[in-house]
Parts: sequence; structure tokens; C-alpha cells
Amino acid sequence: MNVETTTQDLYQPTWMKSSYSGEEGGECVEVATGSAANHVRDSKDITRSALTASSAAWAAFVGFAIAHAS
Repeated sequence: MNVETTTQDLYQPTWMKSSYSGEEGGECVEVATGSAANHVRDSKDITRSALTASSAAWAAFVGFAIAHAS
């Protein structure tokens, strides 16, 4: 009997794109949130590595972005 384990497939994040993104492309990112970390990737090239931030860092970033949105 052969038993093969793979940890790579255990966590498949659910990626979300902004509702402000259009179908024509452009500069867009996708976000996958988790309990310990949040991930951000380029929606035009999902094969590239994602940026990972702790939940605290992500909350600080979102708070800053909302406070300075115009």
C-alpha cells in the first residue's frame, strides 16, 4: 500500500475581485481572506506569487484606505 500526502491542496483560498473591476482588464487585484492571513494577487497574472499580510496588517491597511478614499 502506498500513501501519498500533499499539503499543497489542503488550503485553496477563495479569491474575490473588486466590484469596481471591469471585464476589459486594467489594473486589478484579487484578495483571499483567512483567519490568520490575507493574500493579494494580480488578477491579470494569477500564476505569480501572492502578497501575504497578517490579519492585523490587513485591517490597518483597509482602515487607512477607507479613511483616505476620496
